[in-house]
Amino acid sequence: MPLLNYLISTVSLIMMSVHRLDYSPMLRKFLTIANYSLVISVIGFGFAILASYPLAAALSLPAQITAHISSLLFATLLKISYVVRCLCQYNLGMEVR
Repeated sequence: MPLLNYLISTVSLIMMSVHRLDYSPMLRKFLTIANYSLVISVIGFGFAILASYPLAAALSLPAQITAHISSLLFATLLKISYVVRCLCQYNLGMEVR
């Protein structure tokens, strides 16, 4: 019985000493990365659209194919960056916009 009491008291001390981890520095870093990714993806998407449509006559077929594929990739990066940005803002208690 004393061994059981000792184990229970040890486990309860361990449980009381466990602190909630603070993820705010990591979330702030992810928020900064997401903001930069948003800017890069918007600029890249704009260039890809320009290369895909208005400048298509001046580009070779492989360049046009690359421009169309890159427009899909930049749009995907834009969406993922925005979702990560919203998640970071929500978990940091900021206004999600």
